[in-house]
Amino acid sequence: MDLFQQASSEESAPLAWRMRPRRLADYVGQPALVGPGKPLRRMAEGGPVRSMILWGPPGTGKTTLAEILAEESGAHLERLSAVMAGVKDIRAAVDRARAAQGQDRPTLLFLDEIHRLNKSQQDALLPHVESGLLTLIGATTENPSFEVNSALLSRARVHVLKSLTDDDVTEVLRRALADADRGLGARHIAVDDEVLALLARAAAGDARRALGLLETACDFTIAEGNGERLPREALEDVIGHQASAFDKQGDHFYDLLSAIHKSVRSSRPDAALLYIARFMQGGGDPLDVIRRLTAIASEDVGNADPKALPLTMAAWDAYLRLGDHEGQRAIAHAAVHLAVAPKSNAVDQAWHRAKAFAAAQPRLEVPTYLRNAPTKLMESLGHGDGYRWAHAEPNSYPAGSAHNCWPDDVPLERFYEPTANGQEKRYAQMLEWRAELDAQADRGE
Repeated sequence: MDLFQQASSEESAPLAWRMRPRRLADYVGQPALVGPGKPLRRMAEGGPVRSMILWGPPGTGKTTLAEILAEESGAHLERLSAVMAGVKDIRAAVDRARAAQGQDRPTLLFLDEIHRLNKSQQDALLPHVESGLLTLIGATTENPSFEVNSALLSRARVHVLKSLTDDDVTEVLRRALADADRGLGARHIAVDDEVLALLARAAAGDARRALGLLETACDFTIAEGNGERLPREALEDVIGHQASAFDKQGDHFYDLLSAIHKSVRSSRPDAALLYIARFMQGGGDPLDVIRRLTAIASEDVGNADPKALPLTMAAWDAYLRLGDHEGQRAIAHAAVHLAVAPKSNAVDQAWHRAKAFAAAQPRLEVPTYLRNAPTKLMESLGHGDGYRWAHAEPNSYPAGSAHNCWPDDVPLERFYEPTANGQEKRYAQMLEWRAELDAQADRGE
């Protein structure tokens, strides 16, 4: 491709492609990896580039980091996708690496979606990573502990990339608006801070998505003086009603969160979905919703459905991994589950009672048989004496009031009163059964 064709291709490329950083100094985010003295910066500044796996959500700069490391270390860069490349492609990359080695140039192999690598691809690749002919830089959005072959995982260090903060994304947008060569600077587009904040929030930590939204939004600018202006109203054509953001400290923000919570507690899934949709379309952070749902899982569902809390945490994780568009569905998934689930606030009530009771017992001491005894002195003081190992007891339960684990000289109190709702009914039955075992043991039966 000649220079004219390359320039034409660059001009017609999407803004996100044109604005990809070409030096580490231009890279935004990931200070734990590229900040002063951090591992990837040391590699770029002259240290040897080691095989690595970059794990993080979309749009956090995994491909860009590989390109920068190759450029700043003077290495030859090979790009392959584990989904698209076959063994033949890997062997061709190896041949090119040998040729580069003959010119005293190391080769970095950037392997996208490394979690999709199959056995034949791995067999073709591994010997050359082991020999040092190829330095592997893998990229994945999946947890490499579970998804990447152990043989490759053992030969590469995992670096975790985090979603960009709203401030990071805003900085990326400002650079695109100011850059006259690769960005939108030649158009002199004026954009208020409030509009940039809305675009950054809608991107949910994904710089590529943020630049795509900005490029689309700038199709709706209006002429102003010698330049253009991007009005807030134009965002509704790009990100929908998220442009109609409400003040996070205002009543409407808290009213919607309250409506979400009370709808879920009242077992009304449709109402919960309605208020969640309105909250997000109004510019509310989806993470505020998932935080509230996580609280609901313990406060209002509790042991009536023990799956509620892990499912909600999984939805939180899914949102962070998938990004905003797909991740919102995971939040809806959790909300419907919580709304439909049986309800119990017994754990919440027990926790309040336990805190109040503990506050009223400032001299509370742990019984001797429950104390730790890591030293001979503690053993001589009787720490741990009389403790009964539950797994050696009938029914794995040390029955009897003498082993109730309650502090000495403190009146016995019952905090947790399970309901008959959902799975918690089984908890109540278990507690009743164990209470009967205690009574039998105390009677000497």
